[in-house]
Amino acid sequence: MPVITLADFQRVDIRVGTIVSAEPFPEARKPAYRLQIDFGPMIGLKKSSAQITDYYSPESLLGQQVLAVVNFPSRQIGPMLSEVLVLGLSKDERDGGGIVLVAPGEDVSNGKRLH
Repeated sequence: MPVITLADFQRVDIRVGTIVSAEPFPEARKPAYRLQIDFGPMIGLKKSSAQITDYYSPESLLGQQVLAVVNFPSRQIGPMLSEVLVLGLSKDERDGGGIVLVAPGEDVSNGKRLH
């Protein structure tokens, strides 16, 4: 496993945001949702595609806080420009596989940075 420095880690800007819109994204190659996430007044609303359909419905995602990398370049995914990378963890195959979202344990203000 490659070793990184603290300076390397600090260049990755991971922020908390609240999902304000979630809808199916049928144009994606793998099952995914199209998300709109509010990162507060400094960053604003950002779009993302997330392959999280195994454990979440669009309705269950509304109002949920998530962690995302906000300083990667935007990426074209089908007809959508994904602006942030929502963070998730793969479950073991024995647990059914799929991705679960990384989220704070308590509500925090949108836009707060992970330290």
